Amino acid sequence: MIVAIDGPAGSGKSSTARAVAERLGFQHLDSGALYRALTLAALSASIPEERWESFKAGDVAGLGVTAEFRDGALCTLRDGRAIEDEALRADEITACVSAMARVPAVRKWLLSRQRDLARDADVVVDGRDIGTVVFPEADLKVYLDARPEVRAERRLLQRGEPASAGRQVRREAARLQARDRTDAGRAIAPLRRAPDAVLLDTSDLTFEEQVDAIVALARAALGNGPGEAPS
Repeated sequence: MIVAIDGPAGSGKSSTARAVAERLGFQHLDSGALYRALTLAALSASIPEERWESFKAGDVAGLGVTAEFRDGALCTLRDGRAIEDEALRADEITACVSAMARVPAVRKWLLSRQRDLARDADVVVDGRDIGTVVFPEADLKVYLDARPEVRAERRLLQRGEPASAGRQVRREAARLQARDRTDAGRAIAPLRRAPDAVLLDTSDLTFEEQVDAIVALARAALGNGPGEAPS
């Protein structure tokens, strides 16, 4: 079974997908980690961002990034060595990952690898084009969203920064909305909700409530229980 979770920046896709996968006993395929790993590899190799757009398949493969499932989660590697999650989430990676995600050769290269990873496993996959491009035939598609200020507060807390200051929240919300516009406006695999995706607005839900909602939908798709997202 494939559960596809899409949504804008800061909507909690990765943390939610990880918890859903754990509850269902599935593998968690974090597509964002793959793009971040390639971004980190390119920057570490001192390849300037302006050269990324001209990458060919061989250039992408030459970055040495691979991935495998370990204990139910995706582990990204560079030249055979695991990349720490802290390195993937660093500010400089976050600032450049959208540029990497716009590169046609990168998207094509990762498309086949994501499908290979999911070929013989039950997976929960999160990203921005999972239900529309990567797995358009997914058994369940969910589009996570929340109000910009809510997403901003969550992102700040995730980074260990205070989310009580209005100025900080507004600045982060503006940054996230700029990322949304970039992702929605790109020519290749733009961010959008699949027509058959369940919209789940988590603005007023606790983390456990949103996980419960998706688990219920997945079990309904499997024929193992009721599936209703909260209104």
